Amino acid sequence: MRIRMGANIRNYFFLISFFNHGHYKEVFLSCILMKPSLLVIFLVCQLCLYSQQKQIKNADGTLTSVENVLQEYIRIPSVSGNEKQAGDFLKEVCKNNGLHIADFGSEDGQYNFAASVFPLNEQKPNIIFLNHIDVVPESHSELREPFSGDIEDDVIYGRGTIDNKGAALIQLYGIIKAMKDENLYQSQYNFTFLAVSCEETQCDGGVSYVINNYFSDLNPEAVFGEGPSELTSLMEGDFKQPVFGISVVHKKLLWLDLRLEHETNGHGSITPHTYANKELISALGKLTRKKPKAVYNDINIRFLKDMSKYFTGLKKMVLKHPKLFRPLVTSQLRKHPELFSLFTNTMTLTNIYSNSESVNKIASIAGAQLDCRLLPETNEYEFVRMIKKRLKNNDIKIKVIKTMPSSNISNANTSYFNNFSKAIQSNNLEADVISMMMPNINDLGAFRAKNIPSYGTLPIFFDTEEVRSVHGKNEHLHIKSLYEGADVFELFIQKMSKEKL
Repeated sequence: MRIRMGANIRNYFFLISFFNHGHYKEVFLSCILMKPSLLVIFLVCQLCLYSQQKQIKNADGTLTSVENVLQEYIRIPSVSGNEKQAGDFLKEVCKNNGLHIADFGSEDGQYNFAASVFPLNEQKPNIIFLNHIDVVPESHSELREPFSGDIEDDVIYGRGTIDNKGAALIQLYGIIKAMKDENLYQSQYNFTFLAVSCEETQCDGGVSYVINNYFSDLNPEAVFGEGPSELTSLMEGDFKQPVFGISVVHKKLLWLDLRLEHETNGHGSITPHTYANKELISALGKLTRKKPKAVYNDINIRFLKDMSKYFTGLKKMVLKHPKLFRPLVTSQLRKHPELFSLFTNTMTLTNIYSNSESVNKIASIAGAQLDCRLLPETNEYEFVRMIKKRLKNNDIKIKVIKTMPSSNISNANTSYFNNFSKAIQSNNLEADVISMMMPNINDLGAFRAKNIPSYGTLPIFFDTEEVRSVHGKNEHLHIKSLYEGADVFELFIQKMSKEKL
C-alpha cells in the first residue's frame, strides 16, 4: 500500500511537471495508460491549484478573488478630494501581497503611494504602472446604487469600475502574479504600482505633487497608465483580428472661464435692449455654431494609414492617402465624434452661470465655462485669441482656469512598447497593436513632460456599452477582463525582467 501510494505521488508530480510545460495531450494519455482514476485525481488537484492561483490577499489578509477586492474598493466612495479611505484600503491590499510601500502624501486630495517589487531606495530603473484612486461623482440618472459593487451575470457595476479602480486592479494583479516567478527577483528593473489622487480634477495634490517632490525616489524609466483598449468593437471595418491601441500622446487640457458684466435695471418686467445673459448667449451661439476644423498631423495620419490595412477597395486607398482625399476623409470622420476628436481641437460648453437666482431679477454677471482639448501642436494663446475673435464681444473676459504643460510624443520603438505589444499578442493570438493619440487627458502627460516614455493602455476587450458607461450611468466591466488584462501585465513584466540594461 505504501509503495503504491509513493508511486502515485511520484506519477502525480511527474504529470504536474509535464502539464506546467504545456504537454497537455501527453498528460491526458499518461493518466489513461497508468490509471484512469489518476486522471480524476489530477484534474481535481489542478482545479484546486488553479482556483488558488486566481486569488489574492484582501486588505484584511484573507484570500479572495480579484473581483471581490474590486467590489470592496468600489464600495468606498472616493470622489476627487476624498481619496484617503479608499487609498488606505488599496495600500493594505498591496502590503498583504508582499509589495514595498512608499508614502507620497496621506491626506484627502493628496493621498499617493507607491507599491513596488523592490524597495525604492535600491534605485533600480523603475517601470511604473500609474493609476488613480479618485472617481467622478455619481450620475443623477443612475439606475443602480452608484457605489454598489454589485455583480450580476459576471459583470461588476459601480462608479470607478473601469475608471480607474478596475484598471488599477488589473495592473496590481498582474504584478502579484509576476511576483510568484523566482526569475523576477533577478531583474535589473523595479516594477511599481503608483496610486495617486485627484486625476479627475487635475488638482495639485496628485501626480504633479508626486513628481515635484518624489521624482528622484521613483527613478522612472517608463510609465504605463490608462489608455485605449481593443479597438475593433468601437470602429467600422472588416476586421479579421483584434486590434489593440497603445497611446503615445494625448491632447492638451485647456479650461476657460468666460465672464460678462453688464449693469442694467434689475427688474425682469422691463426688458432692456442689452443685458448680461442675452449678450453672453448671443456670443456663445457665434462660437459654438462654427464647425471645428480638421487638423492632420503625423500621429493621426499614421493612425489612418495603420487602419487602411483592415479595409479593401476605395476605402483602403483613401485611408492610405488621407491628405490626398482630405475632404472625403473629413466628411466621414465628422460622422464619428470619437474618431473626429483625434483630428480637431474640441471645445465643449460645460457650464453657464449668473449672479441671479431669482426669476424676476436680471443678472448683472453672466458666465460660461469651456472644456477645450487641444492637439499637441496647438498653441494655447493663439487658440484663446481665436475664441475671442469668434465671440465678437470685447466685454467678455476670458480667464484660463487650468492648463497643462506640453508633452512629447513617446517613442513607439522602445523595448517597453515592443514588449508590451508582444505580451498583448501572446495573450491574444493574431492581434495587431498600433500606436495612437488619446483625445482625453490623463496623468501620463506629467511624466511625458519630463521626457519619460509613457504609454496608455487597457489591454482588454470592451463592448460599446462598457465604453459609454465610463463617467456615465451604470459604469460596469466584465469580470473576465480583470483576469485577461492582468495576464498581459504579467507577461510584460516577465519579458522586461529578462531585459539587460
